[in-house]
Amino acid sequence: MALRVIGAGLGRTGTTSLKAALEELLDAPCYHMGEVSKRDDDPTVWADAYEGRFPAWEGFFGEYCASVDWPSAPFWPQLADAFPDAVIVLSVRDADQWWRSVSSTIFPAMADAYFSPDSKDDDWTRMCRGMMAAFSAQWQEESAAKAAYLAYNNHVRATAPADRLVEWSAGDGWGPLCEALELEQPGHAFPHLNRTADARAEMGMQEL
Repeated sequence: MALRVIGAGLGRTGTTSLKAALEELLDAPCYHMGEVSKRDDDPTVWADAYEGRFPAWEGFFGEYCASVDWPSAPFWPQLADAFPDAVIVLSVRDADQWWRSVSSTIFPAMADAYFSPDSKDDDWTRMCRGMMAAFSAQWQEESAAKAAYLAYNNHVRATAPADRLVEWSAGDGWGPLCEALELEQPGHAFPHLNRTADARAEMGMQEL
């Protein structure tokens, strides 16, 4: 199966909701950070990719209809070349909202697990360090992280083929996705999943 949607948006931009929506629309699994822990070889594949050694993308994504979220999002140009018929979806949200979410969920979790002196010397650590190095060396600082986030989104807007790019936020719901995929909209509400409180609970963090 070839990817039909390439998610270029970074984590905490509604990617879990987007994953669920695409799986319903396309009736096949969508790749997401959550998949990495389910496939033993994937941390190595992504760690290598962040060091410039790419897999055969068609085989890697064999069973998936789409890919969203980290770790795949920054590789959207390579995926766009590998899957020339796929729609590129840039999921976005306000930079201040994004920072509030990411700085209270995945960033502190990653800092503890993969950026401390006690971090394991394994491919999960190599993957996450490569991922953050590609994003910003100052990813734990608010102003630098927000600037990197905005610069990343602007780069996607400026370089993705205009006839393939869909900019989407969770508030847009089904409409832009269904229009781009030439599918009818479901008759029920768009899924809104993995809100900040849910993400913190999933990672064993205390309520804010």
